[in-house]
Amino acid sequence: MKPLTIRDFPLNERPRERMLKEGANVLSNQELLAILLRSGTKEESVLQLAQRVIQQFEGLNLLKDATVDELTSVKGIGNAKAIEILASLELGKRVSRLQLDERYIIRSPDDGANYVMDEMRFLSQEHFVCIYLNTKNQVLHKQTVFIGSLNASIVHPREVFKEAMKRSAASIICFHNHPSGDPSPSREDIEVTQRLTECGKIMGIDLLDHIIIGDQKFVSLKEKGYV
Repeated sequence: MKPLTIRDFPLNERPRERMLKEGANVLSNQELLAILLRSGTKEESVLQLAQRVIQQFEGLNLLKDATVDELTSVKGIGNAKAIEILASLELGKRVSRLQLDERYIIRSPDDGANYVMDEMRFLSQEHFVCIYLNTKNQVLHKQTVFIGSLNASIVHPREVFKEAMKRSAASIICFHNHPSGDPSPSREDIEVTQRLTECGKIMGIDLLDHIIIGDQKFVSLKEKGYV
């Protein structure tokens, strides 16, 4: 039996035709993925295959970080389709970063949190990330300094400020995520912040803030009075 394709559906139900007529924003994740897949299997339509992929990866949450091996473990997904899906996801990630990479200006904790939220809120481990700014508070560089549980003995100021000197940065904003989704600061978070603040004063490079990233929420330790 010939595999079902999008062309086997009535015109008003075909994702491509709907996209042309109504725009991509009205399509569901299932329909967008079906456009990429193009065809289903002998047993199911392309829309059914797309739905099964989304269900297996719990929506876009896990799909965005899927590997070729994980995708090809789904019946109906071969190497070619897996690569097309991953290429599309990577393009989406790059497009989302375009505006941020063009000398993004951070004027507030909200600006800082928005700069890293999509990247950091789904991380399964704690990442300590520093953003280096010029005198106009424009982002010069972003770097992951450490991955793992945070404490003052591991996050060494030398690693944080070495890059600031290299980039001739005027100031720094530090971020780290709480995989639990709760951005409430711990004692270790506060100790790290205070240590970096003191070192920044000595070196003449201000630590503007230390922002803890949760799931679509954050805590600014500057606003809490620790910077």
